[in-house]
Amino acid sequence: MPGLSAGSAVPELEQALTVPAQPDAAAFFDVDNTVVVGASIFHFAKGLAARKYFSTSDLRRFLWQQVRFRTGGEAHNNIASAQESALAFIAGKSVAEIVAMSEEIYDETIAARIYSGTRALAQLHLDAGERVWLVTATPEELARIIARRLGLTGALGTRAEEQDGLFTGRLIGELLHGEAKAAAVRDLALREGLDLAQCAAYSDSINDIPMLSLVGRPVAVNPDSALRDEARRRGWEIRDFRTGRKAARIGVPTALVTAAAGGAVAGGLAIGRRQERNRGRT
Repeated sequence: MPGLSAGSAVPELEQALTVPAQPDAAAFFDVDNTVVVGASIFHFAKGLAARKYFSTSDLRRFLWQQVRFRTGGEAHNNIASAQESALAFIAGKSVAEIVAMSEEIYDETIAARIYSGTRALAQLHLDAGERVWLVTATPEELARIIARRLGLTGALGTRAEEQDGLFTGRLIGELLHGEAKAAAVRDLALREGLDLAQCAAYSDSINDIPMLSLVGRPVAVNPDSALRDEARRRGWEIRDFRTGRKAARIGVPTALVTAAAGGAVAGGLAIGRRQERNRGRT
């Protein structure tokens, strides 16, 4: 039989190496402390503040509201307060400018804070022909940047209204948290024709029990103490990619660590301004 020419062999080789898509399977990943070390919104806010896009008082006020929300639980007034603070933080700001600067902040800060273990888990799903989505309370524009940079399918996040290229300060829908996150996953599964029994979900937080309970393969990643206990009780997988000192902090609310870091950032910015003023007087 005559041999195949090099040109005719290439399509056959490409076909042999192509992983068939799994149209009814997907994986859903929370972001903060699951994919990214710490709170992604803090890293972005810190980068914007360093560019003097927000004032120090804006940053302090935002961080304080987030601490109250994260440590106060999911009571309606806490969620409403978190929504209002997040919207006040971006109201009147240019969508294009924030997205452009956030791309830079990803390269400067976020890229080095991606958990390599979680990234590998996401890649396993992609290699199996499955779609991979981020599902997070982080603003959707920022979540999409992270998803795109990691080569994922897409992202679902908290949506802020835009008008004439500016954020209006109003929310579209509700904060993507708890039950709202689970509802978003159900809606996505319906649109995309996914079988949730064939899907996986990954999170670090007890607040994501609704999303984790939807899928056939729930996985606790870097879990807080409450989720670790619940995962053990239900027989769910547990993956911990923290090491040493970080792993020992399982029971410490992330918001408290974020708040401390935020205080340091705000203090550093204030010190920098005082030094500039002092140099101007000499």
